[in-house]
Amino acid sequence: MASPRSRLALLFAAVVAAILVAITACGKQAPRAAAPSSSPPTAAATAPSPSAGDDPASRASALVKTLSDEQLAGQVLMPYAYGSSATDVSAASAAGNQKLGKVDTPAQMIQKYHLGGLILVGFSADDPTSTNQATTNVDNPKQITALTGGLQKAAGGQVPIFIGTDQEFGTVTRIKTGVTVLPSAMALGAANQPNATQQGWSVAGDELRAMGLNVDFAPDSDVLSTADGGVIGSRSFGGDPKAVGNQVAASVKGLQSAGVAATLKHFPGHGSTASDSHTALPMISKSKADLDKTDLVPFKSGIDAGAQMVMSGHLDVQSIEPGVPASFSHKALVDVLRGQLGFKGVVVTDALNMEPAEKWPAGEAAVRALNAGNDLLLMPPSVDGAYNGLLNGLHDGSLKKDRLVEAATRDLTLRFSLADAKAGPDHNVLAARSHLDVASGLSGAAVTQLRGQCAAPVKGPVSVTTSPGRDTSKATLEKALKSAGVQVVPSGGRVVHLVGYGDGPGDLNPKADVTVAMDTPYVLGSAKSPTLVATYSSTPDSLKALAQVLAGKQKPMGKSPVAVPGLPRSVC
Repeated sequence: MASPRSRLALLFAAVVAAILVAITACGKQAPRAAAPSSSPPTAAATAPSPSAGDDPASRASALVKTLSDEQLAGQVLMPYAYGSSATDVSAASAAGNQKLGKVDTPAQMIQKYHLGGLILVGFSADDPTSTNQATTNVDNPKQITALTGGLQKAAGGQVPIFIGTDQEFGTVTRIKTGVTVLPSAMALGAANQPNATQQGWSVAGDELRAMGLNVDFAPDSDVLSTADGGVIGSRSFGGDPKAVGNQVAASVKGLQSAGVAATLKHFPGHGSTASDSHTALPMISKSKADLDKTDLVPFKSGIDAGAQMVMSGHLDVQSIEPGVPASFSHKALVDVLRGQLGFKGVVVTDALNMEPAEKWPAGEAAVRALNAGNDLLLMPPSVDGAYNGLLNGLHDGSLKKDRLVEAATRDLTLRFSLADAKAGPDHNVLAARSHLDVASGLSGAAVTQLRGQCAAPVKGPVSVTTSPGRDTSKATLEKALKSAGVQVVPSGGRVVHLVGYGDGPGDLNPKADVTVAMDTPYVLGSAKSPTLVATYSSTPDSLKALAQVLAGKQKPMGKSPVAVPGLPRSVC
């Protein structure tokens, strides 16, 4: 009788053989000339099961040795696709996919290019990342779960592909309905309760996993160091490097406890820029010593907490490699990120359909990004162009095979690790009462009073005004105030004025008795109201917590995680 070790070796050999059969069936010719497959490949249904001596890295190395150049090239690509279903799309979505990758459906894109992952995207007019979100395929949990299941089916089941999204919460929240919605990162920074933050992100991870996602492009790890929050704003936990690092580490632990890879972004730090890397290449003129003391601190904290991904930013960091975006800088990604900070996981580019990356054709950008030290290429403007650019790079020597193998091995190692994580929960966890209670607690702990008598109730009838376009927030607060026992009138009385994302001094109400910032608190520095409050978020939970404070039923315990000139961090 064979020994257990021999039986294990035979089992692993059989699985690899099955994968080889599938590869042979696909042929060795580049998919550039092949018609897209209409059915998933007949590969082994499951990856080799983990056991002693059969860790994710070993399985990844074994699998990579069986892959053709064409398959290796696909493993490092993580584009987006049009359509809310893997196989059934509208004519408009099919046209979008034809432009991206010369296929009709997301499933065909995965099969034709042997993709290592796919990102789910969502367009929203008030989202700071909307400029590169060409479509929306995250409508509701039922649809998302069907889509992710179809994408994994198209991949063939050898090892699950990456399926991710940007679920940062706050202004960048892709999935908004049917799930628990946490307040913004800045709200969590104001609450300054890392254990609660970890619990909140564990809730978020459980719900993402329940819908079939295994990567979250969060948490934002940028430290704010501009007078007005710059382009990142409330996506950041705040302006103190150590405090931000504590929040980042807690977020990483929470997400990854649920089997969802966390992503630190935007390396080496986007918090000191006024310009947006979606539309321009921001320049960071800080010295390397300043970077070490500020921007790099949260990344080190997240790495020490076990973060499995880091996103490279399209940022011109003068003290590292002047004139070269960090996302294309070997010095930034290899010397600093891996050498100085000790990161050993997957480096993913920020979206390659952003302006700083589109200075090169898609194929050249893909080769440059890999050579710089990225392992996963996110959202290329042309999937076909990026894929063929990698193959051409192998053929002309501009991309070394060893570099592609290294990147694909890192990606597959993480994919095997995520496959080994605990099984995803069912839909019963989505917006479960216990999850909603966690989000409510975080929202309540964030509310900050920056002027006026601490926790003094607003007396008399109250009317609510807002800057333009905030009717939903107005109605939510009015309802919450009534529930808290406050008399609400259409106009007159004590005026509570709401401002939010993108608002400035011109959006303030000079007659307001109370001004509330539902995003960053910087605008409050220009407000004349005798009472100033910040919630940092406009979720229903944040507005309900605000109502409790205005009614004098809850003390505002938050402290502003950023400095607002002329105002204290809190009056309480």
